[in-house]
Amino acid sequence: MTGSDEDPRVAELRTAVSRLRRELAAHPADFHDRVIAEDELAALAAMTTDGTPEVARLRRSLLLIAGAIGSVSALAGGLSEVRRAVELFGEPPRR
Repeated sequence: MTGSDEDPRVAELRTAVSRLRRELAAHPADFHDRVIAEDELAALAAMTTDGTPEVARLRRSLLLIAGAIGSVSALAGGLSEVRRAVELFGEPPRR
């Protein structure tokens, strides 16, 4: 999106989430926590449409996704991309 005022971190996150969602949809194996991963990826995708996402919420979703699909090696590359994109937002503020 050349010439856009969009935060490049948000664009990177959107791209990574989209890729992992496609990979998950195409993955033939059914596993116990697949629905959790799909729901959290949908939540991340929604966060990328509403401006800059809340860092704590991004990290929570990442943990849920990693826990749900972490053992599925075919999805490791896409999961790593999502993790890197979330890390672009930095650490959540300390309370």
